[in-house]
Amino acid sequence: MGVSGFGVHTAMWAMEWNREAAEYAIPEAVRHGIDFLEITMLDPEGVDTDHTRRLLEKHEVECVCSLGMPLDRLPTNDPDGALAFLKLALDRSHAIGAKAMSGVIYGGIGQRTGFPPTEAEIDATARVVRAAAAYAAGLGMEYGLEAVNRYENHILNTAEQAVAMVEKVGADNVFIHLDTYHMNIEEKGLANGILKAREHLKYIHLSASDRGTPGCDTVQWDEVFATLAAIGFKGGMAMESFISVPPQIASALSVWRPVAPDREEVLGQGLPFLRNKARQYGLI
Repeated sequence: MGVSGFGVHTAMWAMEWNREAAEYAIPEAVRHGIDFLEITMLDPEGVDTDHTRRLLEKHEVECVCSLGMPLDRLPTNDPDGALAFLKLALDRSHAIGAKAMSGVIYGGIGQRTGFPPTEAEIDATARVVRAAAAYAAGLGMEYGLEAVNRYENHILNTAEQAVAMVEKVGADNVFIHLDTYHMNIEEKGLANGILKAREHLKYIHLSASDRGTPGCDTVQWDEVFATLAAIGFKGGMAMESFISVPPQIASALSVWRPVAPDREEVLGQGLPFLRNKARQYGLI
């Protein structure tokens, strides 16, 4: 997908990506030896693309972008509006130099009907993803689908469901994005999820079981890294921890208390912990 090695989700520094966030986070990425940033694109129109691109190029940091779609513009309730939003987000992501856009870019965080997804919902989702992926391909970008837990979305919760969607869409630039926090809830073993997604897996969030500091949690990290090594994983590994979460995002993610004392603990302990595990298993 164009990025590899270790990245950090910009939620570490700010959830709203503006000039101030860019000027703070990008030099911090360099200071911590991070290979790439995952930049939130929740408000595409509010991103100063020229400013961000100049800073990324100046500091030689690569990026991917991620988002969850607005709940009033989903493939299942407004397919035209959903596609228009995704095209805007792709344009803005491309403008800052992103190699890919990923996340809940098939639906929204908080998208739940109270029932399992219907065939009509799956079909509607696939149609919009197919069209958005084609648009991304025209920009030279890849398009990632993140399976998230049952409390955040009811369309894709498991690696198996993500594989089915990728194969239904049938586009070469669509890949699977897993997340250890969500897998810890949904998969019958972290290794099983990675193995099921292996043919399409290009990106993974390394997230603690409480979304705090990796290594101070209950995720079976040796299982995660050993399985990634076993499948010859070459994609991006991004640490995601929600330290700075505005109220509207906190509500969607159900984050009601601090998940770590501060970002210094997560970056000072969690990031080296993950790097050491990756090095132990020959992934870096």
